[in-house]
Amino acid sequence: MKQQSLFEAIGNNPYPGRGIILGQTPDGTQAVLAYFIMGRSAGSRSRAFKKDGDNLAIRMLDGGKIADTSLIFYTPLRTRAHAVVVTNGDQTDTICAALAEGKTVEDALATRTFEPDAPHFTPRISGMLDFSDGFSYKLSILKSGDAEGKTTLRQTFAYEPLAGTGHLIHTYAGDGDVLPSFSGEPVAVEMQNDCAAFAQALWNALNPENRVSLYVRFIDLVTNRYEDRICNQYETQGEPA
Repeated sequence: MKQQSLFEAIGNNPYPGRGIILGQTPDGTQAVLAYFIMGRSAGSRSRAFKKDGDNLAIRMLDGGKIADTSLIFYTPLRTRAHAVVVTNGDQTDTICAALAEGKTVEDALATRTFEPDAPHFTPRISGMLDFSDGFSYKLSILKSGDAEGKTTLRQTFAYEPLAGTGHLIHTYAGDGDVLPSFSGEPVAVEMQNDCAAFAQALWNALNPENRVSLYVRFIDLVTNRYEDRICNQYETQGEPA
């Protein structure tokens, strides 16, 4: 599969929604993870990422008000002993609980479905960097298999890493009154060796009117130490990430 630049992959999509990229740096020394969220409503835009130890959290900005926070506040990323799990919803916890019991990502997601936000039926997307036996990664999407949300289509994509290549999956194929779900395989995208440069390139590729927050982590495959970056569009001035 031919690699695309980040701009080619999402630069022409005004609303890719939430997205995950997993992959490996061109020099082959680091695993790469990125997660971004976008928003069209005031409630969706009143959020920011913040670190919680080695995990990632979402917090409400000052003045943000929303009646139902069940689908916009969750733990996007959790770090485990031999894995990093990232998702666009509370299935992060479902996957981590299953892993603790010796089960798989697929086992965990067999108990879940897409989000109950008709008429969009937003897909649940999930990813895992697995360091238990070398390095590999998986991406998953759960989406409605019909226009009325009666069935669930479950797809998991397992990858052996290739230096310089990442794979992108996101929730929406574009904007609209009814948001069209992502379809097809995750998109192969170009990676970089520098965490800050990659984060800036991805942030720049996201639509500036709708982007909300971005998190990027580069993990050294020998030491397991990581470097990360957070970008928050609506961060209150002077408030720490």
